[in-house]
Amino acid sequence: MNRDVRFDTRAVHGGMESVRESGSHVPVIDLSTTNPLPDVRTGGDSYENLAGGGSRGADDSPVYQRLWNDGVARFEHSLAGLEGTDSAAAFSTGMAALTATLTAITAAGDADIVAIRPLYGGTDHVLDSGLLGTRVTWATPETVGRHISPTTALVVCETPANPTLDVVDIGSVVRQAGSVPVLVDNTFATPVLQRPREQGATLVLHSATKFLGGHGDVMGGIIAGPEPWIRRIRHVRALTGALLHPSAAYQLHRGLRTLPIRVRAQQENARRLVDVLRQHPAVATLHYPGLASDGDVVARQMSGSGSVFALDLAGGFSAACRFVDAVSIACHAVSLGGVDTLVQHPASLTHRPVAATARPGDGIVRVSVGLEDVRDLEQDLTRALDQAEGSADSVRSTRTG
Repeated sequence: MNRDVRFDTRAVHGGMESVRESGSHVPVIDLSTTNPLPDVRTGGDSYENLAGGGSRGADDSPVYQRLWNDGVARFEHSLAGLEGTDSAAAFSTGMAALTATLTAITAAGDADIVAIRPLYGGTDHVLDSGLLGTRVTWATPETVGRHISPTTALVVCETPANPTLDVVDIGSVVRQAGSVPVLVDNTFATPVLQRPREQGATLVLHSATKFLGGHGDVMGGIIAGPEPWIRRIRHVRALTGALLHPSAAYQLHRGLRTLPIRVRAQQENARRLVDVLRQHPAVATLHYPGLASDGDVVARQMSGSGSVFALDLAGGFSAACRFVDAVSIACHAVSLGGVDTLVQHPASLTHRPVAATARPGDGIVRVSVGLEDVRDLEQDLTRALDQAEGSADSVRSTRTG
């Protein structure tokens, strides 16, 4: 795909070149777990190349699905084109993609990582636990440079961050990191609204389960970056076996083709809801990119604020419970980025494993806005906040009594 064409055109046509050349209009799902080998020498050379993290060449056999699948490669090629990177490697989940990246680092003898909170709870947990042999130093966006040392192998951040939508100035982090590569989790923004590579980041991570798939029916993860890095990560994938399934690759590639229109429509719904809900007396603070002191950063590195926001409810935990119990159109469930609106209490669910000092507050509820009629969503969420306010009033009367 010619990268001179505009973003929406790349989203529709990226990764489709080989499909059109074969005479088809949509990709074929190749479920083969093994592939015929033309001869011993070709099979052996192909195996060595792919097991070492190389890309399949014109003369290579795919050999075995753990090593290569053309449908997965099409999805990878399309996402890399949208993020503006050389390559990408797709995995069965976002955590598998992160795990492979961290394993590639520790396999090279490096283990020290600087990370910025907040992060997705699973990312925070795997870093903080040291399970993969990494040693993490926690920093703020302003103090990254103080923690960089000769042994630092990677800087990890997420922006907008899960679940409080904190915005990190990627360019500032990259400058502080110097020669140390920076990994940005771009799940919330997607390449529609933010492309971290343009700000100097080395690696871009997605939980493809979220916006890239967009319908809550497929899991996957993908990491995009320079080919030398992605080759290292593909090598880990080939050895450890977390390749994205071909059927999931088909669904995720299809998801990319509607990604721009979904993200923008969901964002428009979110903007309208934010304007209304931030005024509700049950809401102590509404967290949404661009509303507070991060406005200049958002304007510089993003083309929009996205469709996820967090409500910090005045009544704390009891108000949060009332709120999620009261919604009827929105669904009380983990995950985000789908066509339907989801609400969840991060401290009890996705961020439960996070250290208590870094866990989001008990009054915070995360809202991922879908594609429903915004008037229905406004009524549903306002009714739920009315219920939450009743909980807050009850708490206040108990304390004053």
